[in-house]
Amino acid sequence: MPVKKPVKKPKKLLKYLGPGVITGAADDDPSGIATYTQTGAQFGYGQLWTVLAMLPLMVAIQEACARIGAVTGHGLAAVIKANYSKKVLYASVSLVVIANTINIGADIGAVAAAAQLIIPVNFVVLTLGFTALILVLEIFTSYRVYSRILKWLALTLLAYPITVFIISQPWWTIFTATFLPHMELNFAFFFIITGILGTTISPYMFFWQASEEVEEEKAQHLIGPNGKPRVGIVFIRNLRIDNFIGMAFSEFATWSIIVVAATVLHHNGITNVATAADAAKALEPLVRTFPYSGFLAKLIFATGIIGLGLLGIPVLSGSAAYALSEAFNLKQGLNRKLKRAHGFYGVITIATVIGLMINFIGINPIKALVFTAVFNGVAAVPLIFLIAKIARNRKIMGKNRSGWLSNIVVWITFIVMFASAIAMFYTLGLG
Repeated sequence: MPVKKPVKKPKKLLKYLGPGVITGAADDDPSGIATYTQTGAQFGYGQLWTVLAMLPLMVAIQEACARIGAVTGHGLAAVIKANYSKKVLYASVSLVVIANTINIGADIGAVAAAAQLIIPVNFVVLTLGFTALILVLEIFTSYRVYSRILKWLALTLLAYPITVFIISQPWWTIFTATFLPHMELNFAFFFIITGILGTTISPYMFFWQASEEVEEEKAQHLIGPNGKPRVGIVFIRNLRIDNFIGMAFSEFATWSIIVVAATVLHHNGITNVATAADAAKALEPLVRTFPYSGFLAKLIFATGIIGLGLLGIPVLSGSAAYALSEAFNLKQGLNRKLKRAHGFYGVITIATVIGLMINFIGINPIKALVFTAVFNGVAAVPLIFLIAKIARNRKIMGKNRSGWLSNIVVWITFIVMFASAIAMFYTLGLG
């Protein structure tokens, strides 16, 4: 039985990292960076505890999605279609497509705004240029080449962890804030909390990782003649290793961004991040000893946003394309050429272009990222409910259905996301 071989040497580890690491890195897309930066600027270290609290939730829900894809050989939308009514299917697909399209628009705007910090080019020209580049990479490169590009782009997140450890930090305060929850009963606090949850545990990640596990199986020729995946214990184990490393890397980057923003911005009286230049100030300590440190900070920030935008936007459009293609029986997959999957690549193109158009209705690109994260936080709630039911279903998952621990943590994730959304709307109602 052809399965993934166990990891024997650290130097071979990269070979075994795939959908989990790509999904984890894509999670810290421009929307994530903007939301975490705003969190640190507005509340200092007050919401740092959410990072530690979210890690097991994020690992559990993404592992469930990855396992669903690997065991069934189908993406999440196809599994929902086979086991639930059309109303449930269309509602689920609509949620992810709407959320992703809005997110694409916000990310494209943020990439262009970040690029303007170092390139004196018109905003419209930049948005059009980056949109064209992203579409070319996603449509005309093979899955193997494209997945390697995505893995390397994940390295752009390292600017924030480096900054954390080169500046003077109140480490005891940070340690305490990381482990002891702090709550404020007001709309602003729960709005950002919902945004943090939404940009960390996002609908697009559910659909993307499930579908990419199927892509991995196809690339390794693990799909049998009957359409059933030939996966064993080792494959599932490596899937979990990949998933855990990806989510842990993502959350460490999240923690670093909040700490940097709190130390550099909040402590210097900057509590509202309204522009890309405001967000770039968080990285100034990284290059303070160099000439033109302000420009270098903007350069590093812009490189990170552009790199993660090139990573995140294709993931957003790709997950929407997988969902719609599976729902309407279209040929799909990044392993297919354009001429063999017109519908799939058509969805990618349309979602990206509609997202592009959002930037021309006068919305501040940085603020749009935070609102997008909040929308994701609300949209994820019903999808997590479905994932919990599917992952535990013996008929669908067989011997690989969720164990008691995974099941409990996934349901806790649902409760936390639901409670956060309710608290946000409740405090909004209170004014």
